[in-house]
Amino acid sequence: MPTRRDFLKQTALTCASCAGAGRAWSAPGARPASGPVPDEHAPVEARYYEKQEDLRIVCRLCPRECVVADRERGYCGVRENRGGTYYTLVHSNICAEGIDPVEKKPVFHFLPGTRTYSIATAGCNIECKFCQNWEISQFRPEQVRSLRRTPDDVARIAKSRRCASIAFTYSEPVIFYEYMVDCAVAARAAGIKSVMVSNGYIRPEPLGELVKVLDAVKIDLKAFTDKFYRELCSGTLAPVLETLKILKESEIWFEIVVLLIPSWNDSSEEITALCDWVAENLGDSVPIHFTRFHPTYKIKHIARTPLERLENAYEIARKGGLKFPYIGNVEGHKGEHTHCPGCSKALISRIGFKIIEDRIKKDQCPYCSKKIPGIWK
Repeated sequence: MPTRRDFLKQTALTCASCAGAGRAWSAPGARPASGPVPDEHAPVEARYYEKQEDLRIVCRLCPRECVVADRERGYCGVRENRGGTYYTLVHSNICAEGIDPVEKKPVFHFLPGTRTYSIATAGCNIECKFCQNWEISQFRPEQVRSLRRTPDDVARIAKSRRCASIAFTYSEPVIFYEYMVDCAVAARAAGIKSVMVSNGYIRPEPLGELVKVLDAVKIDLKAFTDKFYRELCSGTLAPVLETLKILKESEIWFEIVVLLIPSWNDSSEEITALCDWVAENLGDSVPIHFTRFHPTYKIKHIARTPLERLENAYEIARKGGLKFPYIGNVEGHKGEHTHCPGCSKALISRIGFKIIEDRIKKDQCPYCSKKIPGIWK
């Protein structure tokens, strides 16, 4: 007789086929991991959960704090309660990988011009209706093709491909927390840095432990209203703002990306409020990228972001005192360049993800000697 897991796997594969999850991947530059859907192997116990009566558990990893009954999973779909013990089902099972320029994450003040080994597992703890990578983020592990990669494998591959870092990206790294931590530890031992590309939807305690093994973080700040988070992301704003404050306090390098969706989060009023909050709570040197939206997933009826809205956000940030605003997803725009906040000269010139010229000497402007914050080596 088929087990419950067999039934779920077969049902999931059928649904994935109907949804097109097995087609070419939407993560630009990534490729699907080859091989079959992973067979059952010894799962890894999850961290940050509490056992309750009747074999229930409470997950303490993200703000959802899911209460999960025996043989059920949390919202993310990748963590399962088995007899009162919570397990991650995606440890060492990647569903996408790629060698990317680090600028693609995007992080502009972190090892510019270097390559990063990008990996992902299935799953996410929110659902953005505009998700670029919904074919992996919104599916369970048994719905996608995966490949076994241990943390040591990940560090070895990154080193062999001459990558300066490993990027946990494409889907949501918070939901493969245990795997990310173990990979970052293995990477550090091999002399390789780690960067997390995240929605920031994580509780303070696991985040506090995580920043000890990471070298950089990029946070997607979806908007500056709770309405946006509730209606377009099935989440809330406050935990993300708390994450940003913790990152600031931890002194880890981090950057912010805001995807501007016309009529939803691109008003001058909202951008002004967002920039004021960043300046007051995070400081004026945090890079903030305003990027162009392209119709995808469940939002295909809204046209891509007009260039003038991106430029408006850029100017609001600059006039509001933020030293490093950027414009993204508009290849060749001057808003891609890094300028010295002291003398205004261009220090790093970019076209898309390619570095044309990097004039920063150590961590200083070569023209006025002003220190430029970031991780440059």
